[in-house]
Amino acid sequence: MSEADDIQAATTVHPGDPQYASKVRGSNQRWAGTPETVRLVNSTDQVVAAVQEAVTAGKRIGIRSGGHCYEDFAYNGTHTLIDVSGLNQIAYDPIHNAISVGAGATLIQIYETLHRVWGVTIPGGSCASVGAGGHITGGGYGLASRQFGLTVDYLYGVEVVTVDSDGRAKAIVATCEADDPHRELWWAHTGGGGGNFGVVTRFLFGAPGMDPAGYLPRPPAEIFLSAVALNWADVTETDFTRLVDNFGKWHERNSAPDSAYAGIFGLLKANKKTWDGDGNVAGQIVLVTQADGAVSGARGLLDDYLTAVFDGVAAPRVKMIARSGDHPSMPEFLEPQRLPWLDGTYAMSGSSSWTFCGDYKSAYLRRGYTPAQIAATYEWLATPDYNNPRALVQIDSYGCRINAVAPGDTAVPQRDSVLKLQYQVYWTDPAEEALHLGWIRGFYGAVYADTGGVPVPNAVTDGCYVNYPDVDLGDGSLNRSGVAWSSLYYKGNYPRLRRVKAAYDPLNVFWHRQSVEP
Repeated sequence: MSEADDIQAATTVHPGDPQYASKVRGSNQRWAGTPETVRLVNSTDQVVAAVQEAVTAGKRIGIRSGGHCYEDFAYNGTHTLIDVSGLNQIAYDPIHNAISVGAGATLIQIYETLHRVWGVTIPGGSCASVGAGGHITGGGYGLASRQFGLTVDYLYGVEVVTVDSDGRAKAIVATCEADDPHRELWWAHTGGGGGNFGVVTRFLFGAPGMDPAGYLPRPPAEIFLSAVALNWADVTETDFTRLVDNFGKWHERNSAPDSAYAGIFGLLKANKKTWDGDGNVAGQIVLVTQADGAVSGARGLLDDYLTAVFDGVAAPRVKMIARSGDHPSMPEFLEPQRLPWLDGTYAMSGSSSWTFCGDYKSAYLRRGYTPAQIAATYEWLATPDYNNPRALVQIDSYGCRINAVAPGDTAVPQRDSVLKLQYQVYWTDPAEEALHLGWIRGFYGAVYADTGGVPVPNAVTDGCYVNYPDVDLGDGSLNRSGVAWSSLYYKGNYPRLRRVKAAYDPLNVFWHRQSVEP
């Protein structure tokens, strides 16, 4: 009897089984796979066995955690889809003196467990149902990141199932320890992105010789939440320009690692201006903010920030009454509300709708928008030629503790930006795909027209976020900059990532349309 025979087999789902349809598509309804099998794993041994079986049979492997990948990386051409959502255990690992987080755990599970058991957190994203597997390997970024840094800044180790040059699958625990022979594999998972080197089964958070509960950040006891909207019907181009310029300049002034405003994180959601059936202007521009409510003078810091952002904007501030991106309407927060941290986390835990098709693009900004970028943004949001209320650019806070780490210390190279942008568009009718893709591509290309249609690293912009993947970056008709998609994501870290790829996935078993090249 072989070793594999001693392992309880993973549940296998085939076409026609009741679970199949929900396992071969994710939150973006544009993508649906047709794998021969879906392997529902719940142990590292099961992952090793599933990978080995696929490699031996010459089957292409896809990996799915929470199902939130914006592109079709898990499904395109996949024969065997390995679903790690069952690897959702969160517990203390005495061998490594670390908190172990399974790759299938969702962010809200992580926040609940870490807070209730140890009183700590990780500075991850706000979308509750996102899985740890892809989120953390891409860096892990969210509402607490200005205050605490990126999630990978606390990553001690990672367990990964890899395939060697002989086609043999095995599990490796790679840590940040200086004498760990697999340290480079750990480093590659601190921002190198998912699906590149193997199947991640769990993450380890801690530090050598420290109580892991004392190493991870403790969230504030309370936070303020604020949601302020401007009705597009009241917004002039002058108002829009002033608002976006104010937001950028505030972040230029207040994003040093030791800033008193590190506990403030804003999401400026510039939704598309639309018109109803009677020709009336509809839609809102929204500023949603989370602020540390326990720091000395917390309310004064929040008020100063709001005053600065809306300075000189004539349009009246009103309640947020419509869904904006991942967040539902939040009319109760026009006047800032103080909530216990976990309650506030629930309130901010927006989640992608699993009924829409979507497309996404990203950019890092080292400084606020240029006048030309603001003008292009206004033009594409205010045009009457495209009337979709589910289209926006979300301008997020960045900087502070994120920028206390050097670009090469982790695989995330963007360590001096002050803003991160996410362009989003959603629709329901597949027949309208060309219309909506045309708008977002035109919008993005216009904003970065001076640099070939993409945010190349320079004094103003600093590339793109790997966790918001965009295959258009590899299309020479859309990316005319001459800068490769890999450089936009990884900058100078890409050659090192390629060396890790060659060492740990020499057969290129784990690949997708924007995977690290061997």
